Amino acid sequence: MLTELSISGLGVIDRAVAEFSPGLSVLTGETGAGKTMVVTGLRLLTGSRADASRVRKGADRAFVEGRFALGDVAGSDRQTSAAVVDEIDGETDEDGSVIASRRVSQDGRSRGYLAGRSVPVGTLGRFCSPLLAVHGQNDQLRLLQPEKQRDAVDTYGGAATEKALKKYRAVYAEWKTAEKDLARRNASAREMAQEADMLRMGLGEIEDLDPQPGEDADLDTQIRRLTDSEELRLAASSAHVALTEGDEAASVPAIGSQLDQLSMALRATEDPELISLSEQMAEAVVTLSDVGNELGGFLSQLDVDADSLENALARRHALKGLTRKYGEDIDGVLAWADSARRKLDGLDTSDEAMNALKGEVKRLREEIVAVGRELTAARKKAATKLAKAVSGELAELSMGGAKLEVRVEPASSGPEIGGVVPTEVGLDSVRMLLSGAAGAVPLEKGASGGELSRVMLALEVVLAGNTSGGTLVFDEVDAGVGGKAALSIGKRLAMLAENHQVLAVTHLAQVAAFADTHLVVRKSSGASSIISGVEAVEGEERVRELARMLAGMDDSDSGLAHAKDLLDKAQGDSR
Repeated sequence: MLTELSISGLGVIDRAVAEFSPGLSVLTGETGAGKTMVVTGLRLLTGSRADASRVRKGADRAFVEGRFALGDVAGSDRQTSAAVVDEIDGETDEDGSVIASRRVSQDGRSRGYLAGRSVPVGTLGRFCSPLLAVHGQNDQLRLLQPEKQRDAVDTYGGAATEKALKKYRAVYAEWKTAEKDLARRNASAREMAQEADMLRMGLGEIEDLDPQPGEDADLDTQIRRLTDSEELRLAASSAHVALTEGDEAASVPAIGSQLDQLSMALRATEDPELISLSEQMAEAVVTLSDVGNELGGFLSQLDVDADSLENALARRHALKGLTRKYGEDIDGVLAWADSARRKLDGLDTSDEAMNALKGEVKRLREEIVAVGRELTAARKKAATKLAKAVSGELAELSMGGAKLEVRVEPASSGPEIGGVVPTEVGLDSVRMLLSGAAGAVPLEKGASGGELSRVMLALEVVLAGNTSGGTLVFDEVDAGVGGKAALSIGKRLAMLAENHQVLAVTHLAQVAAFADTHLVVRKSSGASSIISGVEAVEGEERVRELARMLAGMDDSDSGLAHAKDLLDKAQGDSR
Protein backbone atom coordinates (compact mmCIF):
# COMPACT_ATOMS: atom_id res chain seq x y z
CA MET A 1 0.00 0.00 0.00
CA LEU A 2 1.15 3.54 -0.77
CA THR A 3 1.20 5.48 2.51
CA GLU A 4 2.88 8.72 1.48
CA LEU A 5 3.81 10.58 -1.69
CA SER A 6 6.19 13.53 -1.84
CA ILE A 7 6.62 15.63 -4.99
CA SER A 8 8.87 18.60 -5.70
CA GLY A 9 9.67 20.52 -8.85
CA LEU A 10 7.16 18.64 -11.02
CA GLY A 11 4.97 20.74 -13.30
CA VAL A 12 3.05 23.33 -11.30
CA ILE A 13 3.86 21.56 -8.02
CA ASP A 14 6.71 23.24 -6.19
CA ARG A 15 6.58 21.02 -3.14
CA ALA A 16 3.75 18.83 -1.86
CA VAL A 17 3.32 15.88 0.49
CA ALA A 18 0.21 13.68 0.56
CA GLU A 19 -0.60 10.91 3.02
CA PHE A 20 -2.80 8.04 1.85
CA SER A 21 -4.94 5.67 3.87
CA PRO A 22 -6.55 2.32 3.06
CA GLY A 23 -9.80 2.44 1.10
CA LEU A 24 -10.76 5.01 -1.51
CA SER A 25 -8.87 8.31 -1.75
CA VAL A 26 -9.82 10.96 -4.30
CA LEU A 27 -7.81 13.87 -5.66
CA THR A 28 -9.79 16.90 -6.75
CA GLY A 29 -8.99 20.49 -7.63
CA GLU A 30 -9.51 23.16 -10.21
CA THR A 31 -8.33 22.69 -13.76
CA GLY A 32 -4.59 23.38 -13.99
CA ALA A 33 -4.03 22.90 -10.27
CA GLY A 34 -1.77 19.91 -10.83
CA LYS A 35 -3.90 16.79 -10.28
CA THR A 36 -2.32 15.20 -13.35
CA MET A 37 1.15 15.80 -11.91
CA VAL A 38 0.30 13.51 -8.99
CA VAL A 39 -0.48 10.71 -11.43
CA THR A 40 2.63 11.62 -13.45
CA GLY A 41 4.69 11.26 -10.27
CA LEU A 42 3.25 7.81 -9.63
CA ARG A 43 4.00 6.79 -13.21
CA LEU A 44 7.62 7.89 -12.74
CA LEU A 45 7.89 5.51 -9.78
CA THR A 46 6.69 2.62 -11.95
CA GLY A 47 9.53 3.30 -14.42
CA SER A 48 7.74 5.28 -17.14
CA ARG A 49 9.75 7.50 -19.47
CA ALA A 50 11.03 10.73 -17.94
CA ASP A 51 10.03 13.93 -19.72
CA ALA A 52 12.31 16.91 -19.08
CA SER A 53 9.49 19.29 -19.97
CA ARG A 54 7.70 18.17 -16.79
CA VAL A 55 10.44 19.68 -14.60
CA ARG A 56 9.10 22.87 -13.02
CA LYS A 57 10.35 26.08 -14.57
CA GLY A 58 13.15 27.47 -12.41
CA ALA A 59 13.83 24.11 -10.70
CA ASP A 60 16.98 22.15 -11.49
CA ARG A 61 15.19 18.83 -11.08
CA ALA A 62 11.92 17.09 -10.31
CA PHE A 63 11.79 14.61 -7.46
CA VAL A 64 9.13 12.05 -6.53
CA GLU A 65 9.24 9.84 -3.45
CA GLY A 66 6.77 7.18 -2.37
CA ARG A 67 6.62 5.18 0.84
CA PHE A 68 5.17 1.66 0.53
CA ALA A 69 3.92 -0.66 3.28
CA LEU A 70 4.53 -4.14 1.86
CA GLY A 71 2.65 -5.88 4.65
CA ASP A 72 -0.70 -4.77 3.19
CA VAL A 73 -0.02 -6.21 -0.28
CA ALA A 74 -1.14 -9.62 -1.62
CA GLY A 75 1.33 -12.49 -1.26
CA SER A 76 2.79 -12.88 -4.75
CA ASP A 77 3.07 -9.14 -5.41
CA ARG A 78 4.64 -8.59 -2.00
CA GLN A 79 7.14 -11.38 -2.63
CA THR A 80 8.03 -9.96 -6.05
CA SER A 81 8.74 -6.49 -4.68
CA ALA A 82 10.47 -7.79 -1.54
CA ALA A 83 12.74 -9.90 -3.75
CA VAL A 84 13.88 -6.75 -5.57
CA VAL A 85 14.78 -5.14 -2.24
CA ASP A 86 16.75 -8.26 -1.25
CA GLU A 87 18.44 -8.32 -4.64
CA ILE A 88 19.90 -4.81 -4.16
CA ASP A 89 20.63 -5.44 -0.47
CA GLY A 90 18.27 -2.60 0.39
CA GLU A 91 17.13 -1.47 3.81
CA THR A 92 13.60 -1.07 5.14
CA ASP A 93 12.51 1.50 7.71
CA GLU A 94 11.79 0.56 11.30
CA ASP A 95 8.11 0.11 10.49
CA GLY A 96 8.95 -2.24 7.58
CA SER A 97 8.07 0.29 4.88
CA VAL A 98 10.20 0.83 1.78
CA ILE A 99 10.97 4.19 0.18
CA ALA A 100 11.16 4.44 -3.62
CA SER A 101 12.07 7.66 -5.43
CA ARG A 102 12.84 9.05 -8.86
CA ARG A 103 14.83 12.14 -9.85
CA VAL A 104 14.54 13.83 -13.25
CA SER A 105 16.95 16.62 -14.18
CA GLN A 106 16.39 19.52 -16.57
CA ASP A 107 18.33 17.73 -19.31
CA GLY A 108 16.04 14.70 -19.08
CA ARG A 109 18.46 12.41 -17.28
CA SER A 110 16.83 10.24 -14.68
CA ARG A 111 17.87 8.21 -11.65
CA GLY A 112 16.03 5.83 -9.35
CA TYR A 113 16.50 5.19 -5.64
CA LEU A 114 15.12 2.26 -3.69
CA ALA A 115 15.46 1.23 -0.05
CA GLY A 116 18.47 3.47 0.45
CA ARG A 117 20.25 2.37 -2.74
CA SER A 118 20.79 4.09 -6.06
CA VAL A 119 19.30 1.78 -8.72
CA PRO A 120 18.54 1.76 -12.46
CA VAL A 121 15.06 2.97 -13.35
CA GLY A 122 14.20 -0.54 -14.56
CA THR A 123 14.86 -1.92 -11.07
CA LEU A 124 12.67 0.79 -9.56
CA GLY A 125 9.93 -0.20 -11.98
CA ARG A 126 10.25 -3.89 -11.08
CA PHE A 127 9.67 -2.97 -7.44
CA CYS A 128 6.78 -0.54 -7.93
CA SER A 129 4.88 -2.15 -10.82
CA PRO A 130 3.41 -5.02 -8.72
CA LEU A 131 2.33 -2.46 -6.09
CA LEU A 132 0.91 0.28 -8.34
CA ALA A 133 -1.47 -0.07 -11.29
CA VAL A 134 -2.12 3.30 -12.94
CA HIS A 135 -5.18 3.59 -15.20
CA GLY A 136 -5.44 6.70 -17.35
CA GLN A 137 -6.52 7.61 -20.86
CA ASN A 138 -3.54 5.77 -22.37
CA ASP A 139 -4.27 2.72 -20.24
CA GLN A 140 -7.83 2.66 -21.53
CA LEU A 141 -6.41 2.54 -25.04
CA ARG A 142 -4.28 -0.44 -24.06
CA LEU A 143 -7.52 -2.28 -23.29
CA LEU A 144 -8.05 -2.28 -27.06
CA GLN A 145 -5.00 -4.48 -27.57
CA PRO A 146 -5.83 -8.19 -28.06
CA GLU A 147 -3.08 -9.34 -25.70
CA LYS A 148 -4.50 -7.19 -22.88
CA GLN A 149 -7.96 -8.64 -23.48
CA ARG A 150 -6.49 -12.14 -23.40
CA ASP A 151 -4.66 -11.34 -20.15
CA ALA A 152 -7.95 -10.25 -18.59
CA VAL A 153 -9.56 -13.58 -19.51
CA ASP A 154 -6.59 -15.55 -18.17
CA THR A 155 -6.62 -13.58 -14.93
CA TYR A 156 -10.33 -14.17 -14.45
CA GLY A 157 -9.89 -17.87 -15.22
CA GLY A 158 -7.79 -18.18 -12.07
CA ALA A 159 -5.99 -21.42 -11.20
CA ALA A 160 -7.58 -23.48 -13.99
CA THR A 161 -6.42 -21.16 -16.77
CA GLU A 162 -3.06 -20.58 -15.11
CA LYS A 163 -2.39 -24.33 -14.90
CA ALA A 164 -3.43 -24.91 -18.53
CA LEU A 165 -1.30 -21.99 -19.75
CA LYS A 166 1.74 -23.16 -17.78
CA LYS A 167 1.41 -26.68 -19.21
CA TYR A 168 0.98 -25.33 -22.74
CA ARG A 169 4.02 -23.05 -22.50
CA ALA A 170 6.22 -25.92 -21.28
CA VAL A 171 5.23 -28.13 -24.24
CA TYR A 172 5.51 -25.19 -26.64
CA ALA A 173 9.08 -24.45 -25.52
CA GLU A 174 10.04 -28.13 -25.88
CA TRP A 175 8.46 -28.29 -29.34
CA LYS A 176 10.23 -25.13 -30.53
CA THR A 177 13.59 -26.45 -29.31
CA ALA A 178 13.10 -29.74 -31.16
CA GLU A 179 11.99 -27.89 -34.32
CA LYS A 180 15.09 -25.68 -34.23
CA ASP A 181 17.34 -28.69 -33.66
CA LEU A 182 15.83 -30.52 -36.62
CA ALA A 183 16.12 -27.45 -38.86
CA ARG A 184 19.73 -26.93 -37.78
CA ARG A 185 20.68 -30.50 -38.56
CA ASN A 186 18.95 -30.40 -41.94
CA ALA A 187 20.52 -27.07 -42.92
CA SER A 188 24.03 -27.93 -41.77
CA ALA A 189 24.14 -31.66 -42.37
CA ARG A 190 27.42 -31.57 -44.34
CA GLU A 191 29.24 -29.26 -41.92
CA MET A 192 27.96 -31.23 -38.95
CA ALA A 193 29.02 -34.52 -40.52
CA GLN A 194 32.54 -33.15 -41.12
CA GLU A 195 32.75 -31.90 -37.54
CA ALA A 196 31.48 -35.24 -36.26
CA ASP A 197 34.20 -37.07 -38.25
CA MET A 198 36.86 -34.84 -36.71
CA LEU A 199 35.54 -35.53 -33.23
CA ARG A 200 35.40 -39.28 -33.86
CA MET A 201 38.99 -39.24 -35.16
CA GLY A 202 40.18 -37.49 -32.02
CA LEU A 203 38.24 -39.84 -29.79
CA GLY A 204 39.71 -42.79 -31.70
CA GLU A 205 43.27 -41.58 -31.02
CA ILE A 206 42.50 -41.17 -27.34
CA GLU A 207 40.72 -44.51 -27.00
CA ASP A 208 43.59 -46.35 -28.78
CA LEU A 209 46.10 -45.10 -26.20
CA ASP A 210 43.60 -45.38 -23.32
CA PRO A 211 45.33 -42.81 -21.05
CA GLN A 212 44.56 -42.93 -17.35
CA PRO A 213 43.96 -39.90 -15.11
CA GLY A 214 47.30 -38.45 -13.96
CA GLU A 215 49.28 -40.99 -16.00
CA ASP A 216 51.64 -38.39 -17.49
CA ALA A 217 52.74 -37.24 -14.03
CA ASP A 218 53.21 -40.86 -12.90
CA LEU A 219 55.35 -41.56 -15.98
CA ASP A 220 57.57 -38.55 -15.28
CA THR A 221 58.23 -39.89 -11.79
CA GLN A 222 58.92 -43.39 -13.11
CA ILE A 223 61.31 -42.13 -15.79
CA ARG A 224 63.18 -39.97 -13.30
CA ARG A 225 63.70 -43.01 -11.07
CA LEU A 226 64.82 -45.22 -13.94
CA THR A 227 67.24 -42.58 -15.20
CA ASP A 228 68.72 -41.90 -11.77
CA SER A 229 68.43 -45.47 -10.47
CA GLU A 230 72.09 -45.84 -9.39
CA GLU A 231 72.11 -42.61 -7.43
CA LEU A 232 68.75 -43.48 -5.88
CA ARG A 233 69.89 -47.02 -5.04
CA LEU A 234 73.09 -45.73 -3.39
CA ALA A 235 71.27 -43.19 -1.23
CA ALA A 236 68.46 -45.55 -0.26
CA SER A 237 70.82 -48.48 0.38
CA SER A 238 73.08 -46.43 2.63
CA ALA A 239 70.16 -45.28 4.72
CA HIS A 240 68.70 -48.80 4.83
CA VAL A 241 71.98 -50.38 5.96
CA ALA A 242 72.49 -47.71 8.60
CA LEU A 243 69.08 -48.37 10.06
CA THR A 244 68.95 -52.16 9.78
CA GLU A 245 72.46 -53.59 9.27
CA GLY A 246 74.86 -51.09 10.90
CA ASP A 247 77.16 -51.82 13.82
CA GLU A 248 75.48 -52.98 16.94
CA ALA A 249 75.47 -49.60 18.64
CA ALA A 250 73.94 -47.73 15.63
CA SER A 251 71.32 -50.23 14.46
CA VAL A 252 67.63 -49.64 15.06
CA PRO A 253 67.30 -52.76 17.27
CA ALA A 254 70.17 -51.60 19.45
CA ILE A 255 68.87 -48.05 19.67
CA GLY A 256 65.40 -49.38 20.30
CA SER A 257 66.60 -51.52 23.19
CA GLN A 258 68.36 -48.56 24.79
CA LEU A 259 65.32 -46.31 24.29
CA ASP A 260 63.06 -48.99 25.78
CA GLN A 261 65.18 -49.03 28.91
CA LEU A 262 65.16 -45.24 29.13
CA SER A 263 61.40 -45.19 28.51
CA MET A 264 60.79 -47.68 31.31
CA ALA A 265 62.92 -45.58 33.66
CA LEU A 266 60.92 -42.46 32.80
CA ARG A 267 57.58 -44.22 33.28
CA ALA A 268 58.73 -45.50 36.65
CA THR A 269 58.93 -41.91 37.95
CA GLU A 270 55.12 -41.66 37.53
CA ASP A 271 55.60 -38.02 36.57
CA PRO A 272 53.04 -37.07 33.85
CA GLU A 273 55.49 -35.00 31.81
CA LEU A 274 58.22 -37.71 31.87
CA ILE A 275 55.66 -40.39 31.04
CA SER A 276 54.65 -38.29 27.97
CA LEU A 277 58.29 -38.10 26.90
CA SER A 278 58.67 -41.86 27.33
CA GLU A 279 55.77 -42.36 24.91
CA GLN A 280 57.46 -40.11 22.36
CA MET A 281 60.57 -42.28 22.62
CA ALA A 282 58.52 -45.39 21.85
CA GLU A 283 56.97 -43.64 18.83
CA ALA A 284 60.45 -42.69 17.58
CA VAL A 285 61.55 -46.33 17.63
CA VAL A 286 58.47 -47.35 15.64
CA THR A 287 59.04 -44.55 13.12
CA LEU A 288 62.68 -45.53 12.53
CA SER A 289 61.66 -49.15 12.08
CA ASP A 290 58.97 -48.17 9.55
CA VAL A 291 61.44 -46.04 7.59
CA GLY A 292 63.83 -48.95 7.40
CA ASN A 293 61.11 -51.27 6.10
CA GLU A 294 59.94 -48.72 3.48
CA LEU A 295 63.50 -48.21 2.28
CA GLY A 296 63.77 -51.94 1.79
CA GLY A 297 60.55 -51.96 -0.25
CA PHE A 298 61.78 -49.04 -2.36
CA LEU A 299 65.03 -50.86 -3.16
CA SER A 300 63.19 -54.05 -4.12
CA GLN A 301 60.99 -52.14 -6.58
CA LEU A 302 63.75 -50.02 -8.06
CA ASP A 303 63.95 -51.14 -11.69
CA VAL A 304 67.26 -50.88 -13.51
CA ASP A 305 65.98 -52.67 -16.62
CA ALA A 306 66.81 -50.65 -19.77
CA ASP A 307 63.70 -52.00 -21.52
CA SER A 308 61.49 -50.54 -18.77
CA LEU A 309 63.05 -47.11 -19.29
CA GLU A 310 62.61 -47.34 -23.06
CA ASN A 311 58.97 -48.39 -22.73
CA ALA A 312 58.24 -45.56 -20.30
CA LEU A 313 59.87 -43.00 -22.63
CA ALA A 314 57.86 -44.30 -25.60
CA ARG A 315 54.60 -44.14 -23.64
CA ARG A 316 55.31 -40.59 -22.53
CA HIS A 317 56.07 -39.57 -26.11
CA ALA A 318 52.74 -41.02 -27.29
CA LEU A 319 50.83 -39.23 -24.55
CA LYS A 320 52.53 -35.95 -25.42
CA GLY A 321 51.05 -36.33 -28.91
CA LEU A 322 47.60 -36.23 -27.29
CA THR A 323 48.36 -33.27 -25.05
CA ARG A 324 49.61 -31.25 -28.02
CA LYS A 325 46.18 -31.63 -29.68
CA TYR A 326 43.57 -31.96 -26.98
CA GLY A 327 44.71 -30.60 -23.62
CA GLU A 328 47.50 -29.23 -21.46
CA ASP A 329 47.83 -32.56 -19.65
CA ILE A 330 46.23 -36.00 -19.70
CA ASP A 331 43.42 -34.87 -17.40
CA GLY A 332 42.68 -32.10 -19.92
CA VAL A 333 42.69 -34.66 -22.75
CA LEU A 334 40.17 -36.81 -20.90
CA ALA A 335 37.96 -33.74 -20.29
CA TRP A 336 38.07 -32.93 -24.02
CA ALA A 337 37.01 -36.51 -24.79
CA ASP A 338 34.00 -36.24 -22.47
CA SER A 339 32.99 -32.95 -24.10
CA ALA A 340 33.45 -34.40 -27.59
CA ARG A 341 31.19 -37.36 -26.81
CA ARG A 342 28.43 -35.01 -25.61
CA LYS A 343 28.83 -32.81 -28.68
CA LEU A 344 28.61 -35.81 -30.96
CA ASP A 345 25.13 -36.49 -29.63
CA GLY A 346 24.02 -33.14 -31.05
CA LEU A 347 25.84 -33.60 -34.35
CA ASP A 348 24.45 -36.96 -35.24
CA THR A 349 22.94 -36.66 -38.74
CA SER A 350 22.59 -40.36 -39.37
CA ASP A 351 19.29 -41.62 -40.75
CA GLU A 352 18.55 -43.26 -37.42
CA ALA A 353 19.14 -40.06 -35.43
CA MET A 354 17.24 -37.84 -37.87
CA ASN A 355 14.26 -40.19 -37.93
CA ALA A 356 14.21 -40.25 -34.15
CA LEU A 357 14.25 -36.43 -34.01
CA LYS A 358 11.51 -36.18 -36.64
CA GLY A 359 9.44 -38.58 -34.59
CA GLU A 360 9.95 -36.43 -31.50
CA VAL A 361 8.90 -33.28 -33.38
CA LYS A 362 5.77 -35.04 -34.64
CA ARG A 363 4.91 -36.20 -31.12
CA LEU A 364 5.33 -32.69 -29.73
CA ARG A 365 3.20 -31.22 -32.53
CA GLU A 366 0.39 -33.54 -31.57
CA GLU A 367 0.86 -32.74 -27.89
CA ILE A 368 0.89 -28.96 -28.47
CA VAL A 369 -2.46 -29.24 -30.24
CA ALA A 370 -3.90 -31.35 -27.41
CA VAL A 371 -2.74 -29.11 -24.54
CA GLY A 372 -3.63 -26.03 -26.61
CA ARG A 373 -7.20 -27.21 -26.90
CA GLU A 374 -7.30 -27.74 -23.14
CA LEU A 375 -6.20 -24.12 -22.72
CA THR A 376 -8.80 -22.94 -25.24
CA ALA A 377 -11.53 -24.76 -23.33
CA ALA A 378 -10.43 -23.14 -20.06
CA ARG A 379 -10.37 -19.71 -21.72
CA LYS A 380 -13.82 -20.12 -23.27
CA LYS A 381 -15.26 -21.07 -19.90
CA ALA A 382 -13.59 -18.06 -18.25
CA ALA A 383 -14.61 -15.74 -21.12
CA THR A 384 -18.28 -16.65 -20.78
CA LYS A 385 -18.27 -15.97 -17.04
CA LEU A 386 -16.24 -12.78 -17.45
CA ALA A 387 -18.60 -11.37 -20.08
CA LYS A 388 -21.61 -12.05 -17.87
CA ALA A 389 -20.01 -10.46 -14.81
CA VAL A 390 -18.78 -7.36 -16.66
CA SER A 391 -22.12 -6.91 -18.41
CA GLY A 392 -23.77 -6.86 -14.99
CA GLU A 393 -21.39 -4.12 -13.90
CA LEU A 394 -22.04 -2.12 -17.08
CA ALA A 395 -25.73 -2.12 -16.30
CA GLU A 396 -24.94 -0.60 -12.92
CA LEU A 397 -22.75 1.99 -14.65
CA SER A 398 -25.73 3.31 -16.64
CA MET A 399 -24.66 1.98 -20.01
CA GLY A 400 -28.21 1.11 -20.99
CA GLY A 401 -28.54 -2.28 -22.64
CA ALA A 402 -24.84 -2.54 -23.52
CA LYS A 403 -23.25 -5.90 -22.84
CA LEU A 404 -19.70 -7.14 -23.15
CA GLU A 405 -18.99 -10.10 -25.39
CA VAL A 406 -15.70 -11.96 -25.02
CA ARG A 407 -14.88 -14.20 -27.95
CA VAL A 408 -12.13 -16.79 -27.94
CA GLU A 409 -11.25 -17.35 -31.60
CA PRO A 410 -8.59 -19.42 -33.37
CA ALA A 411 -5.27 -17.62 -33.84
CA SER A 412 -4.60 -16.79 -37.47
CA SER A 413 -1.08 -15.42 -37.56
CA GLY A 414 1.59 -18.10 -37.91
CA PRO A 415 2.25 -21.58 -39.35
CA GLU A 416 -0.71 -23.94 -39.18
CA ILE A 417 -0.47 -27.38 -37.56
CA GLY A 418 -3.36 -29.82 -37.56
CA GLY A 419 -5.83 -27.09 -38.42
CA VAL A 420 -4.67 -24.70 -35.66
CA VAL A 421 -1.99 -22.00 -35.29
CA PRO A 422 0.13 -22.48 -32.16
CA THR A 423 1.55 -19.29 -30.66
CA GLU A 424 3.59 -18.80 -27.53
CA VAL A 425 0.40 -18.11 -25.54
CA GLY A 426 -2.00 -20.63 -27.03
CA LEU A 427 -3.99 -21.60 -30.10
CA ASP A 428 -6.38 -18.68 -29.88
CA SER A 429 -6.86 -14.93 -29.69
CA VAL A 430 -9.35 -13.02 -27.55
CA ARG A 431 -11.62 -10.22 -28.72
CA MET A 432 -13.88 -8.06 -26.61
CA LEU A 433 -16.97 -6.54 -28.22
CA LEU A 434 -19.57 -4.14 -26.94
CA SER A 435 -23.04 -5.18 -27.99
CA GLY A 436 -26.12 -3.00 -28.08
CA ALA A 437 -29.10 -2.25 -30.26
CA ALA A 438 -26.86 -1.94 -33.32
CA GLY A 439 -25.23 -5.32 -32.71
CA ALA A 440 -21.81 -6.32 -31.41
CA VAL A 441 -18.92 -3.99 -32.26
CA PRO A 442 -15.24 -4.51 -31.30
CA LEU A 443 -14.14 -2.15 -28.53
CA GLU A 444 -11.53 -0.54 -30.77
CA LYS A 445 -14.18 0.41 -33.33
CA GLY A 446 -17.32 1.24 -31.43
CA ALA A 447 -16.49 2.37 -27.88
CA SER A 448 -16.22 6.05 -26.96
CA GLY A 449 -13.73 7.32 -24.41
CA GLY A 450 -16.35 7.37 -21.69
CA GLU A 451 -17.52 3.86 -22.54
CA LEU A 452 -13.95 2.57 -22.51
CA SER A 453 -13.47 4.11 -19.08
CA ARG A 454 -16.53 2.34 -17.75
CA VAL A 455 -15.63 -0.98 -19.39
CA MET A 456 -12.19 -0.78 -17.83
CA LEU A 457 -13.64 0.06 -14.43
CA ALA A 458 -16.14 -2.80 -14.73
CA LEU A 459 -13.28 -5.18 -15.58
CA GLU A 460 -11.29 -3.97 -12.58
CA VAL A 461 -14.27 -4.49 -10.27
CA VAL A 462 -14.84 -8.02 -11.59
CA LEU A 463 -11.15 -8.98 -11.59
CA ALA A 464 -10.69 -7.56 -8.09
CA GLY A 465 -12.51 -10.61 -6.77
CA ASN A 466 -9.47 -12.70 -7.77
CA THR A 467 -6.89 -10.42 -6.16
CA SER A 468 -6.35 -8.30 -3.07
CA GLY A 469 -3.92 -5.67 -1.87
CA GLY A 470 -1.94 -3.28 -4.01
CA THR A 471 -2.84 0.21 -5.15
CA LEU A 472 -5.11 1.01 -8.12
CA VAL A 473 -4.86 4.53 -9.52
CA PHE A 474 -7.61 5.91 -11.79
CA ASP A 475 -6.98 9.13 -13.66
CA GLU A 476 -10.35 10.64 -14.62
CA VAL A 477 -12.00 7.27 -15.22
CA ASP A 478 -15.25 9.25 -15.10
CA ALA A 479 -14.39 11.32 -18.17
CA GLY A 480 -17.39 11.88 -20.41
CA VAL A 481 -20.02 10.77 -17.89
CA GLY A 482 -22.21 12.45 -15.30
CA GLY A 483 -25.40 12.19 -13.31
CA LYS A 484 -26.47 8.70 -12.32
CA ALA A 485 -23.54 7.10 -14.16
CA ALA A 486 -21.13 9.17 -12.07
CA LEU A 487 -22.78 7.91 -8.87
CA SER A 488 -22.42 4.35 -10.14
CA ILE A 489 -18.73 4.91 -10.85
CA GLY A 490 -18.21 6.27 -7.34
CA LYS A 491 -19.99 3.26 -5.85
CA ARG A 492 -17.86 0.87 -7.95
CA LEU A 493 -14.65 2.57 -6.89
CA ALA A 494 -15.76 2.20 -3.28
CA MET A 495 -16.41 -1.50 -3.89
CA LEU A 496 -12.92 -1.89 -5.33
CA ALA A 497 -11.51 -0.20 -2.23
CA GLU A 498 -12.81 -3.05 -0.07
CA ASN A 499 -9.94 -5.25 -1.32
CA HIS A 500 -7.49 -2.65 -2.68
CA GLN A 501 -6.20 0.78 -1.95
CA VAL A 502 -7.79 2.99 -4.64
CA LEU A 503 -6.67 6.48 -5.67
CA ALA A 504 -8.92 8.34 -8.10
CA VAL A 505 -8.38 11.68 -9.79
CA THR A 506 -11.84 13.06 -10.54
CA HIS A 507 -13.69 16.21 -11.47
CA LEU A 508 -17.10 14.83 -10.44
CA ALA A 509 -18.54 15.47 -7.00
CA GLN A 510 -20.70 12.35 -7.39
CA VAL A 511 -17.52 10.25 -7.45
CA ALA A 512 -15.57 12.22 -4.83
CA ALA A 513 -18.40 11.88 -2.31
CA PHE A 514 -17.75 8.14 -1.96
CA ALA A 515 -14.13 8.59 -0.84
CA ASP A 516 -12.78 7.62 2.56
CA THR A 517 -10.08 10.28 2.16
CA HIS A 518 -10.54 13.47 0.13
CA LEU A 519 -7.40 15.28 -1.03
CA VAL A 520 -7.50 18.64 -2.77
CA VAL A 521 -4.80 19.97 -5.06
CA ARG A 522 -4.84 23.74 -4.60
CA LYS A 523 -3.04 26.36 -6.63
CA SER A 524 -1.98 29.85 -5.70
CA SER A 525 -0.32 32.58 -7.72
CA GLY A 526 3.20 33.39 -6.64
CA ALA A 527 5.37 36.30 -7.65
CA SER A 528 6.17 34.81 -11.03
CA SER A 529 4.38 31.48 -11.31
CA ILE A 530 1.55 29.24 -10.11
CA ILE A 531 2.32 27.05 -7.10
CA SER A 532 0.28 23.97 -6.16
CA GLY A 533 0.07 21.89 -3.03
CA VAL A 534 -1.99 18.96 -1.69
CA GLU A 535 -4.08 18.96 1.47
CA ALA A 536 -6.70 16.70 3.01
CA VAL A 537 -10.16 18.13 3.63
CA GLU A 538 -12.78 16.99 6.11
CA GLY A 539 -16.06 18.22 7.52
CA GLU A 540 -17.18 21.61 6.27
CA GLU A 541 -14.10 22.00 4.08
CA ARG A 542 -14.97 18.81 2.25
CA VAL A 543 -18.58 19.89 1.78
CA ARG A 544 -17.35 23.22 0.39
CA GLU A 545 -15.08 21.41 -2.10
CA LEU A 546 -17.94 19.19 -3.26
CA ALA A 547 -20.13 22.26 -3.71
CA ARG A 548 -17.43 23.86 -5.83
CA MET A 549 -17.26 20.73 -7.98
CA LEU A 550 -21.04 20.58 -8.39
CA ALA A 551 -21.57 24.01 -9.84
CA GLY A 552 -19.01 26.39 -8.42
CA MET A 553 -21.51 27.13 -5.63
CA ASP A 554 -19.17 26.75 -2.66
CA ASP A 555 -20.29 30.13 -1.30
CA SER A 556 -24.07 29.56 -1.46
CA ASP A 557 -26.28 27.90 1.09
CA SER A 558 -28.16 25.91 -1.54
CA GLY A 559 -24.90 24.65 -3.08
CA LEU A 560 -23.54 23.63 0.31
CA ALA A 561 -26.80 21.91 1.22
CA HIS A 562 -26.77 19.98 -2.06
CA ALA A 563 -23.16 18.94 -1.47
CA LYS A 564 -23.91 17.80 2.08
CA ASP A 565 -26.89 15.73 0.92
CA LEU A 566 -24.71 14.12 -1.75
CA LEU A 567 -21.98 13.31 0.76
CA ASP A 568 -24.40 11.86 3.30
CA LYS A 569 -26.07 9.67 0.66
CA ALA A 570 -22.78 8.46 -0.83
CA GLN A 571 -21.25 7.66 2.54
CA GLY A 572 -24.42 5.82 3.54
CA ASP A 573 -24.46 3.79 0.31
CA SER A 574 -20.81 2.81 0.61
CA ARG A 575 -21.12 1.54 4.16
